[in-house]
Amino acid sequence: MNQVSEAIARYHKLIESEPYIDLAWAKALQDRMKAGKLGNRPISPVLRPHFITNRQYQSLVKAAEALFSAITRVQQMALATPALLARMQLLPAERMLAQVDPGYAAFSVTGLLDTNLNNGSVRFVAHHSDAPAGVVYGEALADLFYDAPPMKEFRKKYKLTKLPGTRYLLSALLKSYKEFGGKKKPRIAIVEFRPPFQPADLSDYALLAEFFTRAGYPTEIISPDQLEYRAGVLRRGDFTIDLVYRRLKLQEFLVRFDLSHPLVRAYKDRAVCVVNSFRSELGTKKAVFDLLTDDAVTENFPAAEKRAIREFIPWTRLVQATKTTFRGHTVDLPDFVMKHREKLVLKPNDDSAELSPVLGASTDELGWEKALRQAMRIPYVVQEVAEPARSVFPLMQYGSLMMKEMQIDVHPHSFLGKVHGCSSWLSVAGSSGFSTLTGLAPTFLLEGK
Repeated sequence: MNQVSEAIARYHKLIESEPYIDLAWAKALQDRMKAGKLGNRPISPVLRPHFITNRQYQSLVKAAEALFSAITRVQQMALATPALLARMQLLPAERMLAQVDPGYAAFSVTGLLDTNLNNGSVRFVAHHSDAPAGVVYGEALADLFYDAPPMKEFRKKYKLTKLPGTRYLLSALLKSYKEFGGKKKPRIAIVEFRPPFQPADLSDYALLAEFFTRAGYPTEIISPDQLEYRAGVLRRGDFTIDLVYRRLKLQEFLVRFDLSHPLVRAYKDRAVCVVNSFRSELGTKKAVFDLLTDDAVTENFPAAEKRAIREFIPWTRLVQATKTTFRGHTVDLPDFVMKHREKLVLKPNDDSAELSPVLGASTDELGWEKALRQAMRIPYVVQEVAEPARSVFPLMQYGSLMMKEMQIDVHPHSFLGKVHGCSSWLSVAGSSGFSTLTGLAPTFLLEGK
């Protein structure tokens, strides 16, 4: 049994014993989450943190930073090479906005990787040009869990280290703003589409706005339909904006607005610094992994980046009627996809509420053929399946303690290409639909004393 497994077993034994078995501490913990405005419902469904050893974390950081560098490099190549850009499957408006210089060098000021951290192995299965709720909520959750009664007892045997991220997020925004040419303390707008029926003060955006404002940077949460652009100034009413922290996906934005929107006009006129820029959308396409796993594209990449790609990214191809390579062999792609269903997953090129991934092992041959036909019409990628990490977590349901196997996606957080912290996103193992048990677990580095 390794150190993490021993720690988990000890923690579970602890909470199943007196004085913790009555779960009064768990009820108090959930009340503190609500009082701390951590979502409409408690953002963490579980009663223990996710533990990572220092050695695992350092390996994760090294691998992720090499990959973030490679993703930036391939985006630069795609922007300069029409044939590569075509493989990204951008909409015309996305392509046009990608050509606009945002005023700073970074393609993604903030970013994360979907990671399967499994028995010492690391597999990165997707990249997102965003900072997730895990940066803000994860930090708040870690503070709450750290002082929970069973954790205090647990810490007598184990040293736990919290992983901060919010201050690195603010620092990355300010560095980008300075490179953009900003000379004063910026007034910040967090621009987002608020989910229906969610109060403004119950979101990670609200916590972030409070943090930025306390740090001396006036911040407001603003919907794109509230923005105006007059006389070279982006504003909402009397609140003028120097820096936009963009928390909306470009495709969702383009469904509702066109390129004459005030935010787009201010961005193109270089009247406001937008983070992440619209060209960061390149990195959100699943097809970026198609380029990264194509040896012809990456042949001149630095050795460390090529090694990270080879070791940590599953083989990925944009689905189309073509021949391609798989482990040095030329294959007909549609035929290969049909024959190797159980080892593959089909993923939409863009994250979408309407389109879902299709796991070959969970689909019969007829369903797989139907999914492949759809993937030939709508931009999809096919990817080798990476075994997800799973672990049993304690939960409180209807006032009782229960144990449930959960799937764990670890998200290393990147700020200007450097990894500072990570969060752990949990979902019910084997489930593909929504569950109220989906949520965050606070993440701690674990050492024995």
